[in-house]
Amino acid sequence: MADPDYRKPDEDDEEDDEIDETGYKTTKDAVLFAIDASASMLTRPTESDSKKPDTALSPTLAALKCAYALMQQRIISNPSDMMGILLFGTKKSRFQDGDGAGTGLQYPHCYLLTDLDVPAAADVKNLRNLVDDEEESKELLQASKTEVSMANVLFCANQIFTTKAPNFSSRRLFLVTDNDYPHASSRDARNSAAVRAKDLYDLGVTIELFPISHPHRGHTFDRSKFYNDIIYSSTPADPDAPAPLTADIKPASSTAKNGISLLQSLLTSVNSRAAPRRALVSNLPFEIGPGLKISVRAYIFLKRQEPKRTSYIYLPPDSEKAQIAVHSSSLMADDTARTVEKVEVRKAFKFGGETISFSAEELSKIKNYGDPVLRIIGFKPQSMLPVWANLKPATFIYPSEEEYIGSTRVFSALYQKLLSSKKMGLAWFIPRRNAAPVLAAILPGAERIDPDGAQSVPAGLWIKPLPFADDIRQPPEVHHVPAPDEVVDCMRTVVQQLQLPRGVYDPMKYPNPSLQWFYRILQALALEEDVPEKAVDLTLPKYRQIDKRAGPYVKEWGEKLDAAFLAWKQQNSAGQRVTSTGATKRAAKPAQSQTAGKNIKAEDGGDGDDGPSEADLRSAYEKDALKKLTVKDLKNFLHGKGLGKGVAKKDDLVDAVTRYFETKMEIG
Repeated sequence: MADPDYRKPDEDDEEDDEIDETGYKTTKDAVLFAIDASASMLTRPTESDSKKPDTALSPTLAALKCAYALMQQRIISNPSDMMGILLFGTKKSRFQDGDGAGTGLQYPHCYLLTDLDVPAAADVKNLRNLVDDEEESKELLQASKTEVSMANVLFCANQIFTTKAPNFSSRRLFLVTDNDYPHASSRDARNSAAVRAKDLYDLGVTIELFPISHPHRGHTFDRSKFYNDIIYSSTPADPDAPAPLTADIKPASSTAKNGISLLQSLLTSVNSRAAPRRALVSNLPFEIGPGLKISVRAYIFLKRQEPKRTSYIYLPPDSEKAQIAVHSSSLMADDTARTVEKVEVRKAFKFGGETISFSAEELSKIKNYGDPVLRIIGFKPQSMLPVWANLKPATFIYPSEEEYIGSTRVFSALYQKLLSSKKMGLAWFIPRRNAAPVLAAILPGAERIDPDGAQSVPAGLWIKPLPFADDIRQPPEVHHVPAPDEVVDCMRTVVQQLQLPRGVYDPMKYPNPSLQWFYRILQALALEEDVPEKAVDLTLPKYRQIDKRAGPYVKEWGEKLDAAFLAWKQQNSAGQRVTSTGATKRAAKPAQSQTAGKNIKAEDGGDGDDGPSEADLRSAYEKDALKKLTVKDLKNFLHGKGLGKGVAKKDDLVDAVTRYFETKMEIG
């Protein structure tokens, strides 16, 4: 269900007059891959699967392919984000626009393959050629005989971020290496690297480590030797603090294990960090009780992804080259066709047949319910929350120490108490200024770990908006025919045969086929590739496998269902009939009785079958089309409701019907 609170960044919302800039983060993200190209990283695995060419890749080539896959995604899905690739430990040196004999010597054995910038089609082509062309990769990917200075690598990354993305709020360095103890014989070099890492963190750059182990060589990556001093672990030091939003990435194996190649492991790890944690609301006051207030951040975990159109283009009549169209809009008067200024426009609402207008200042005061806040007003058992009370996506909140020191400890105490007591908080929630308040349930969510030991959902609290009375619709009254036990038992067998692996549906395994097809066509046009003929749709059922596993059971169920239906039909042939919706309905009475009942109903002034129903009149009321109905229809409707006595004129009848619908809440 669409959520009106989740707006696109480029939408102009006139109701939000004063947006708190500190509460929103820019959506731009800058990612720089720093890939180790040492001799051990360029060595191909000794054992590989001929049917799976990815298992024969060296760790460096696997990392480059991973960066290529991420660049393909970002060039379309996140056109404003920057991305770059830095190789270190190479024989050649190059920094930005310099060559090996020039500015590259400023950072020896550091090769800037792709500068940090918005990816262009040419960058994707060059990276693809490097990954696919073995001769080109061998010429470039040559390990240096001397060890590269990690301080130089980090300082090079610092300068790249400073010059290319100085104002980005999200800047991240993806470090891919198998060397867990660089500068083993030089403590000064390790200390220098730690200082450079601290400079990056002070600049606002987050370092993400993607370690690689070599089990066939007896090497297992150990963070504690060096990288714990330069990369801050996400695991909090406070034992009472909740689990981190993202756990440390586990080392990937350079050898194929259980059919999972190094490339697949790296792709999984990089995808878990591909999207930065962009807070929907930052530093939201969380009022737990009178005088007890902490600050939290709100995040959206799942959001519908749609194709992004960055601009409109048109083809001029005198040229075949597409031009970017600059659009503008203006309001014009209907009678004089003159341009209406923004200050002349007032918003109006219909109430009781009259039009009432408000100025922008008056509307702002009417819709102002106070500053953004999440205020607990009570606690209830979680069992009192019905399953159907779900209208909008839940929002995840996590503590923030920026406004109130100690927020993490208080948040953790509340979280653990709600989780152990199976309670939920009822809260008054205003997400931003000028937003409509909602009543919400605050539910604790335990940390979820996938079978590989990685965190799939962090621990924290969830804000679940609750419906108001206007949002609740009553289900239609349908009387179903209960199936016999033997039919239910047969269907139970069918369901058991069609269970997903581990009984869990993983949405990450089923990408949106229409969206992926759209991206694939764009990629083919931008990179001058062959346009694919058929889309890859992983949502299509595997019919052969289904027939093999559950085919006989489905046929058996169908036979028993037919037999049970015939037996029920013989027993109830004169009493009930089955409608197209599966419901049961009493058989019709003789025509004479039906006609008499109809005449009596018409004489009583009710809604005859020939007249419009209440739903039809409500639809006409919403479309402001009540005047199109006849006087007879309006009189019959009002008379059936006990209204409109003594009213004869059509305008009065329309006003009476309008007042009826204005004072009646629609729940069906």
